[in-house]
Amino acid sequence: MIQSINHTKNNELQNSLTPPSGGRGLYLYLISIVAALGGLLFGFDTAVISGVVPFIEKQFALSGTEIGWVVSSLILGCIVGVMLAGAPADKYGRKKVLSTAALLFVISALGTAAANSIQIFVIFRVMGGFAVGIASMVSPMYIAEIAPAKQRGQLVSLNQLTIVIGILVAFFSNYLLVNTGDNNWRWMLCVMALPALLFFVALFFVPESPRWLALKGKTKQALQILEKINGKEIAMREMEIISNSLKNKSDGSFKAVFAPALRMPLMIGIGLAFFQQITGINTIMYYAPLIFEKSGLSIDSAIYQTILIGVINLVFSLVAIYFVDKAGRKPMLVVGSTLMAISLLILSISFTYSLNSTITLVAILLFIASFSSTLGPVTWVVISELFPNNVRGKAMSVSIVFVWITCFFVSLLFPILLEKIGGGNTFLVLAFFCLLSLIFNLKFTKETKGKELEEIN
Repeated sequence: MIQSINHTKNNELQNSLTPPSGGRGLYLYLISIVAALGGLLFGFDTAVISGVVPFIEKQFALSGTEIGWVVSSLILGCIVGVMLAGAPADKYGRKKVLSTAALLFVISALGTAAANSIQIFVIFRVMGGFAVGIASMVSPMYIAEIAPAKQRGQLVSLNQLTIVIGILVAFFSNYLLVNTGDNNWRWMLCVMALPALLFFVALFFVPESPRWLALKGKTKQALQILEKINGKEIAMREMEIISNSLKNKSDGSFKAVFAPALRMPLMIGIGLAFFQQITGINTIMYYAPLIFEKSGLSIDSAIYQTILIGVINLVFSLVAIYFVDKAGRKPMLVVGSTLMAISLLILSISFTYSLNSTITLVAILLFIASFSSTLGPVTWVVISELFPNNVRGKAMSVSIVFVWITCFFVSLLFPILLEKIGGGNTFLVLAFFCLLSLIFNLKFTKETKGKELEEIN
């Protein structure tokens, strides 16, 4: 009976919370954009390698297997970064962990650009992976924890928007630098140091997560931040919801993450993470010039076409931001999985029967548009919403590590499969996983649109 009364009260409070407007709305967007700069660096660092690969392949005489290892070395760092980031984010706060990631981005950019052997290159590439792993988890978590329920999907999707902006910047930067001489690939890598420094400095001007502060017993500071975002009245109500959610939930250990009560949300989080990557998005992002080259384009034309991929990625990420809090999470994931399967089937047929390169390009653009408007952003939104305040960092790290484990194997195996079984069969395998993603989302994914984090938990 008491639980029912509390649940009803929380629902009433949740329904009374309205998105901030005016100056407070601008402040909310500004701090969300700063946090989302981690996504921009994430996108740049993962995509810049697509322009670098054709040149280091020749310079270091790399085989298909070695190219796979060079590209996927970033992902090894991501896996470690995600695994290590959860506990420090819960212990020291979201801001400090994001600042560490910003510095790692700077070091990685300069280190890979200066590398004179493939071994040194890989070491700094792994270090960049640490930073990407941290940013991929902590940036959306921070935004989810500061955002009002009715805007949370939109604001967390800003992180995906900055990821695709980072990808587009990397593609465009690679194109501009492709004819700068033998050291062109070094300049491609060095560019990232500038936005990384900007991210580090900008983090000094954003507040800590109010939910993390409340978890640490710093309710006064948490309330002050909520007031700045929402105004006094709404902040008091939201603080009450947060405080109620923390009662009798003091266990924030990894053991609590695997408790029976969290098995379903953890399974959903891991499943979404797995299917976001196994469906093949980074085969396009990492190897686009290689794919276009195999379809008959010159290397300059192939790199130019990646800019078009980046533009489509950006445009349809804006579509996701518009619809995620209107259409809901589950319908977008279902539609996206379906369209991605169709586009990969077309791509498979194009490679199998050596169709015109324009058909290959159209199929790739349909795939990118489908992913960037659905699975790309919505996966990060849902994973950031699933877990209770006291274990959010650790539980998200468990889920998101599967993003990078899956991404590692996909990026490692793709050039090998392309070489061994051909493009047609390789893309057919990826289409099959899109169908499995569709089934998973229909059966297991829950709708979280418009609910407070504490109500979802």
